[in-house]
Amino acid sequence: METNQNIILVTGANGLTGREIVRRLSAKGSRVRVLVRDVEKAKALSFNSLPNVRIFEGDMSKSETLLPALRGADKAILISSSDPYMTAVQSNFIESAKNTSIKHIVKLSGIIADINSPFRFARMHAEIEQKLETSGISFTHLRAGEFMQSYFRQVPFILKKDSLFLPMEDQRIASIDIEDVAEVAVRVLTGFGHKGNIYPITGSEALTMHEVAEKFTTVLGRKINYVNISPQDAKKAQIEAGVPQYTADALEELFSERRKGKESHVYNTMQTVFGLHPTSFEEFIIRNLPIFRGELPAQKI
Repeated sequence: METNQNIILVTGANGLTGREIVRRLSAKGSRVRVLVRDVEKAKALSFNSLPNVRIFEGDMSKSETLLPALRGADKAILISSSDPYMTAVQSNFIESAKNTSIKHIVKLSGIIADINSPFRFARMHAEIEQKLETSGISFTHLRAGEFMQSYFRQVPFILKKDSLFLPMEDQRIASIDIEDVAEVAVRVLTGFGHKGNIYPITGSEALTMHEVAEKFTTVLGRKINYVNISPQDAKKAQIEAGVPQYTADALEELFSERRKGKESHVYNTMQTVFGLHPTSFEEFIIRNLPIFRGELPAQKI
């Protein structure tokens, strides 16, 4: 039978980040609750075979469905999809966690979270952070940079055209491996001294897209080019590929901020606070070679 000691609730567990957090917490012997909207999908991800992991079905937008998972849990990590409902969904989770046993919530946020940002999801993250800060629940914000796994979206172009097509001009960006984000999250969830802290986390280098293409060239053993496309062409290609208009508009805002250098700063939080060595971009490519060679399907993030 569970006690309320060291029980950690993971939301957004069907995504790459949440999935990795669940696996790492289980491996550390933590008691983990996984909140999902679809139990069968969670079982397909083999969560039910991991030690000390229990699956709870619930909808983050419906408070009554969250109580079984919240009741008796000690900490939670707050993750959900970047969509029009993110603020409402995550705010409802925070509100639902009040007057339960939850003592601490770790919010996975964005590196440029800002209530006045032109990028809608940066504004949403900032709004949710403020909601959590005023909730009376202890908190930690993890502000993660661009996920290296976002380059999985470039796999078709790498395979068919030996190129990366991105509207980045010559600007740098400091990316981070999702596995590193997960490890930091686990350290916060299972450690001490993180209450009230805001941690910006990136990898150890900020690269231009030309340098990213060079990394792919080195590892794949053939020339990969960077093609700087216009924001208009990027948006058109996304919509033609089936990306919803709302998401395409958001991506246009995001890349506009990136071209201003808003995500080019390298933070050493992983090294100085957690004693961790960030994954380099080259190490990331090597670990995911079967995906970039087209031998395995690219995972959705």
